[in-house]
Amino acid sequence: MRKKTYAVAALFAAAALTLSACGSGDDSNKPVADVSVAADSGKAATVLDQPFEKPDLVLTDTNGKKFDLRAQTKGRPTLVYFGYTHCPDVCPLTMNNLAVAKKQLPKAEQDKLRVVFVTTDPDRDTPAALRTWLKGIDSDFIGLTGDFSTIQAGARTLGISIEPTSKDKNGKLVSVHGTQVIAFSPKTDRGYVLYGEDATVDDYTKDLPKIVEGKNP
Repeated sequence: MRKKTYAVAALFAAAALTLSACGSGDDSNKPVADVSVAADSGKAATVLDQPFEKPDLVLTDTNGKKFDLRAQTKGRPTLVYFGYTHCPDVCPLTMNNLAVAKKQLPKAEQDKLRVVFVTTDPDRDTPAALRTWLKGIDSDFIGLTGDFSTIQAGARTLGISIEPTSKDKNGKLVSVHGTQVIAFSPKTDRGYVLYGEDATVDDYTKDLPKIVEGKNP
């Protein structure tokens, strides 16, 4: 199994610096900066020695209703990812990988798992837009939108940096954001495993059964 363990300080440095400008049409979909932990990027799962607290986020779901992340995923194995629906590459690939891997689980375990997609582009990602996009991937995935500063602050508690949507040199709107998936344990409700954008369907397929149980992958 591909895995690694790091001190939380090193993890924050890595997560904060590894950003992707999805769909910018230039080299900005590469990491903004190389960091030391990237040298072992062949390993998908990072098991954290000091797990993250689940973000205290209250946002709006795809039905336009309030969604309290902590309360409504309490005691559930939960995967959280920050991205946006207009991304042509990393975001849809990551979510599709999760969807395919999830379908390999027994039905009872699928029902336990919560996959949460939090937009980094709330001006365009309305509840309806998120609902339409996620329906094409997995209609059970949870899509959340809301005030950008609230989302940005929530991501920061996980060491994930996101920036306001802006135009690239070609005039195209892009969202620059960290591309990590954080897995939260159903036993502790803490984020104890991190995946980078290099994680594959096979990685998630192998790890999800353990994550559903709150075990280390």
